[in-house]
Amino acid sequence: MSLNETLIDQKDALLEAHLADDRERLDELLPELRAADIAEILEQIAEEQDNQTVFALLDRLPLDRRAHIIGYLPEDLQEDLAREMSDEVLLTVLEEMSADERADLFNLLDEDRREGLLRRMARQEREDLKRLASYEEGTAGSIMTSDYVAIPSGMTVSQAMMRVRQTAPDAETVYQLYIIDQDGKLAGTLSLRQLMVARPGAQVDDLMIKDVISVPVDEEQEEVARLVARYDMLAVPVIDHEERLVGIITHDDAMDVAEEEATEDMHKGMSIGKLEGGLRSASLFDLYRKRIVWLVLLVFANIFSGAGIAYFEETIEAYIALVFFLPLLVDSGGNAGSQAATLMVRGMATGDVRSRDWAKLLGREVFVAAGLGLTMALAVSVVGIFRAGTEIAMVVAMSMVLIVIVGSLIGMILPFILNRLGWDPATASAPLVTSIADASGVLIYFALATAVLGLPGG
Repeated sequence: MSLNETLIDQKDALLEAHLADDRERLDELLPELRAADIAEILEQIAEEQDNQTVFALLDRLPLDRRAHIIGYLPEDLQEDLAREMSDEVLLTVLEEMSADERADLFNLLDEDRREGLLRRMARQEREDLKRLASYEEGTAGSIMTSDYVAIPSGMTVSQAMMRVRQTAPDAETVYQLYIIDQDGKLAGTLSLRQLMVARPGAQVDDLMIKDVISVPVDEEQEEVARLVARYDMLAVPVIDHEERLVGIITHDDAMDVAEEEATEDMHKGMSIGKLEGGLRSASLFDLYRKRIVWLVLLVFANIFSGAGIAYFEETIEAYIALVFFLPLLVDSGGNAGSQAATLMVRGMATGDVRSRDWAKLLGREVFVAAGLGLTMALAVSVVGIFRAGTEIAMVVAMSMVLIVIVGSLIGMILPFILNRLGWDPATASAPLVTSIADASGVLIYFALATAVLGLPGG
């Protein structure tokens, strides 16, 4: 049974027990499920039933587990849940959540309620929450947590172990420890394994790794995810402009960012705006609004293809067989361009390709596209001979080579141009590249046909 089928069965069982007010069955089911699975089930219930059912099921859980589950829910459902909670309950939930999830939920609240909650908090918690909630969305600061183990410089191994025991219950991860000097600056890092096997009297300063990979608090979250993946890090420390340690970003949060960014790039690659939440929870109007703008713009872009056809009406009238090959040729150019654009956008996103590489890659693409075009021309020329004769087959074959080369170069160059302009290269999407390549293909095909075949009586 797949995970999705299992979740559906668990959801049905929960709903059945809830509707029957079978408390024993609910108390049996809820503890068996993981927090992430409960959150997904609750999200489905919210879509199919109503939020009140979600509230009722959450109320059956202890506050600490409830807080953990809420952190997995989409923002709109978190906001609805927070609105239904009293300030006392919400404050307790916030205290039970991890620091980064607490800041995210806090930012969903209205200004008056935030101020009211802050007044009820202890000073240290209040300052920590305000600091984490203040960072701009999409930066390292917005996804970091302050729940980490920091060891002051100058401690012995036995003292450091005592510090770990004291702070571990509240830390998001204890496998990586961070050494800070008296000014709070990051001095080094140490794994828990290194600490456990070291002599009790040894100095942590002698054991720590001083060449620490860290990120500034205003670094883009996409760069952080790339760094964590590149060096296979459990967590990456975050420092402020004075090199003081202010938080860490754990591997799971970095992977969430990577998934989010990959999804966003895929949407841009098909000219779809960013969907808040996901496809399943998106409203009909949101789906319409996120897709219509580019589709309308591309309609007008395709007018150039129509204008090209209109310009060569005489050629088309003289050699009506040319029309048979038009979709085949322009689609081939668009497909080749989309492939090239996809390779370039992904290469730039992963850091494999940089702007200074464009000349070298452009040269390579000419040879690759020429090879692709020749192979495709050979295949289509056979059809051309049987369908329309040798002359038109020659025009089709020559057009195929040129159209594939031009389409590939458009797909290769466009991401670089957009990057130079400061735009996201992912905007060089398949529909945009295809529209430009289509117009170019029409012009190349009929211009070549007119030059090679000429016009009767011309």
